[in-house]
Amino acid sequence: MTRTGLARALSKLGHCSRSQGTVLIRAGQVSLNGRICRNPEQPVFLGKDVIQIKEAPITAAEPIYLMLNKPRGLVTTAQDEAGRDTVYQCFQGAPLPHLSPVGRLDKASEGLLLFTNDNAWAHRITDPSTHVDKTYHVQVSELLDDDRLARLRRGAIHDGELLSLRKVTLLRSGEKNCWLEITLDEGRNRHIRRVLEAHGLETLRLIRISIGSLALSTLPKGQWRHLRPDEVAALRA
Repeated sequence: MTRTGLARALSKLGHCSRSQGTVLIRAGQVSLNGRICRNPEQPVFLGKDVIQIKEAPITAAEPIYLMLNKPRGLVTTAQDEAGRDTVYQCFQGAPLPHLSPVGRLDKASEGLLLFTNDNAWAHRITDPSTHVDKTYHVQVSELLDDDRLARLRRGAIHDGELLSLRKVTLLRSGEKNCWLEITLDEGRNRHIRRVLEAHGLETLRLIRISIGSLALSTLPKGQWRHLRPDEVAALRA
């Protein structure tokens, strides 16, 4: 039996985000075992306690797994305090419960982003100890010779933090810049951008093309689709 805070319970059950749940609870719209509860951190036992919103019982939603080809310019959050456009605009009008992003892509990044209401599955993908590969195509601001590529493959120390890259491959070079394929088996905040910055390079574009065996492939920009059962299972293995 899982014990968690009331606002987090609403998120786990797929009703809303944790922050949205906090607003509902403080507004007196959520009851716990028949009584209005205004404490977002009130301990709840999922599967035992009865949670209602406006007197309607809340039960766990069916597990949903989907992938989005995130466009640039969208932030990976349900609600943005600064009023910026979010990735959830890509789901407008779709009959979906609340889904949480599996990891993040920053506003300037694009490509493969997963969403689910299955927290255990999401944790399996994002937990650094599981070493699930994430691969990116990255356009950098300069041409790189073999020596600079070798130094880049050693990673970097940025703000006192050691950041490593599992694999770096030169894809193609233009007149003034080049494209790299970079694979991580862990993911820290702005990981690739910080490594490149430490090597004096500017990130011009950053596109995540795969997570584990799941590839972005030909999914159009701004579009999403449900994962097939075999794709879900492969990322759970």
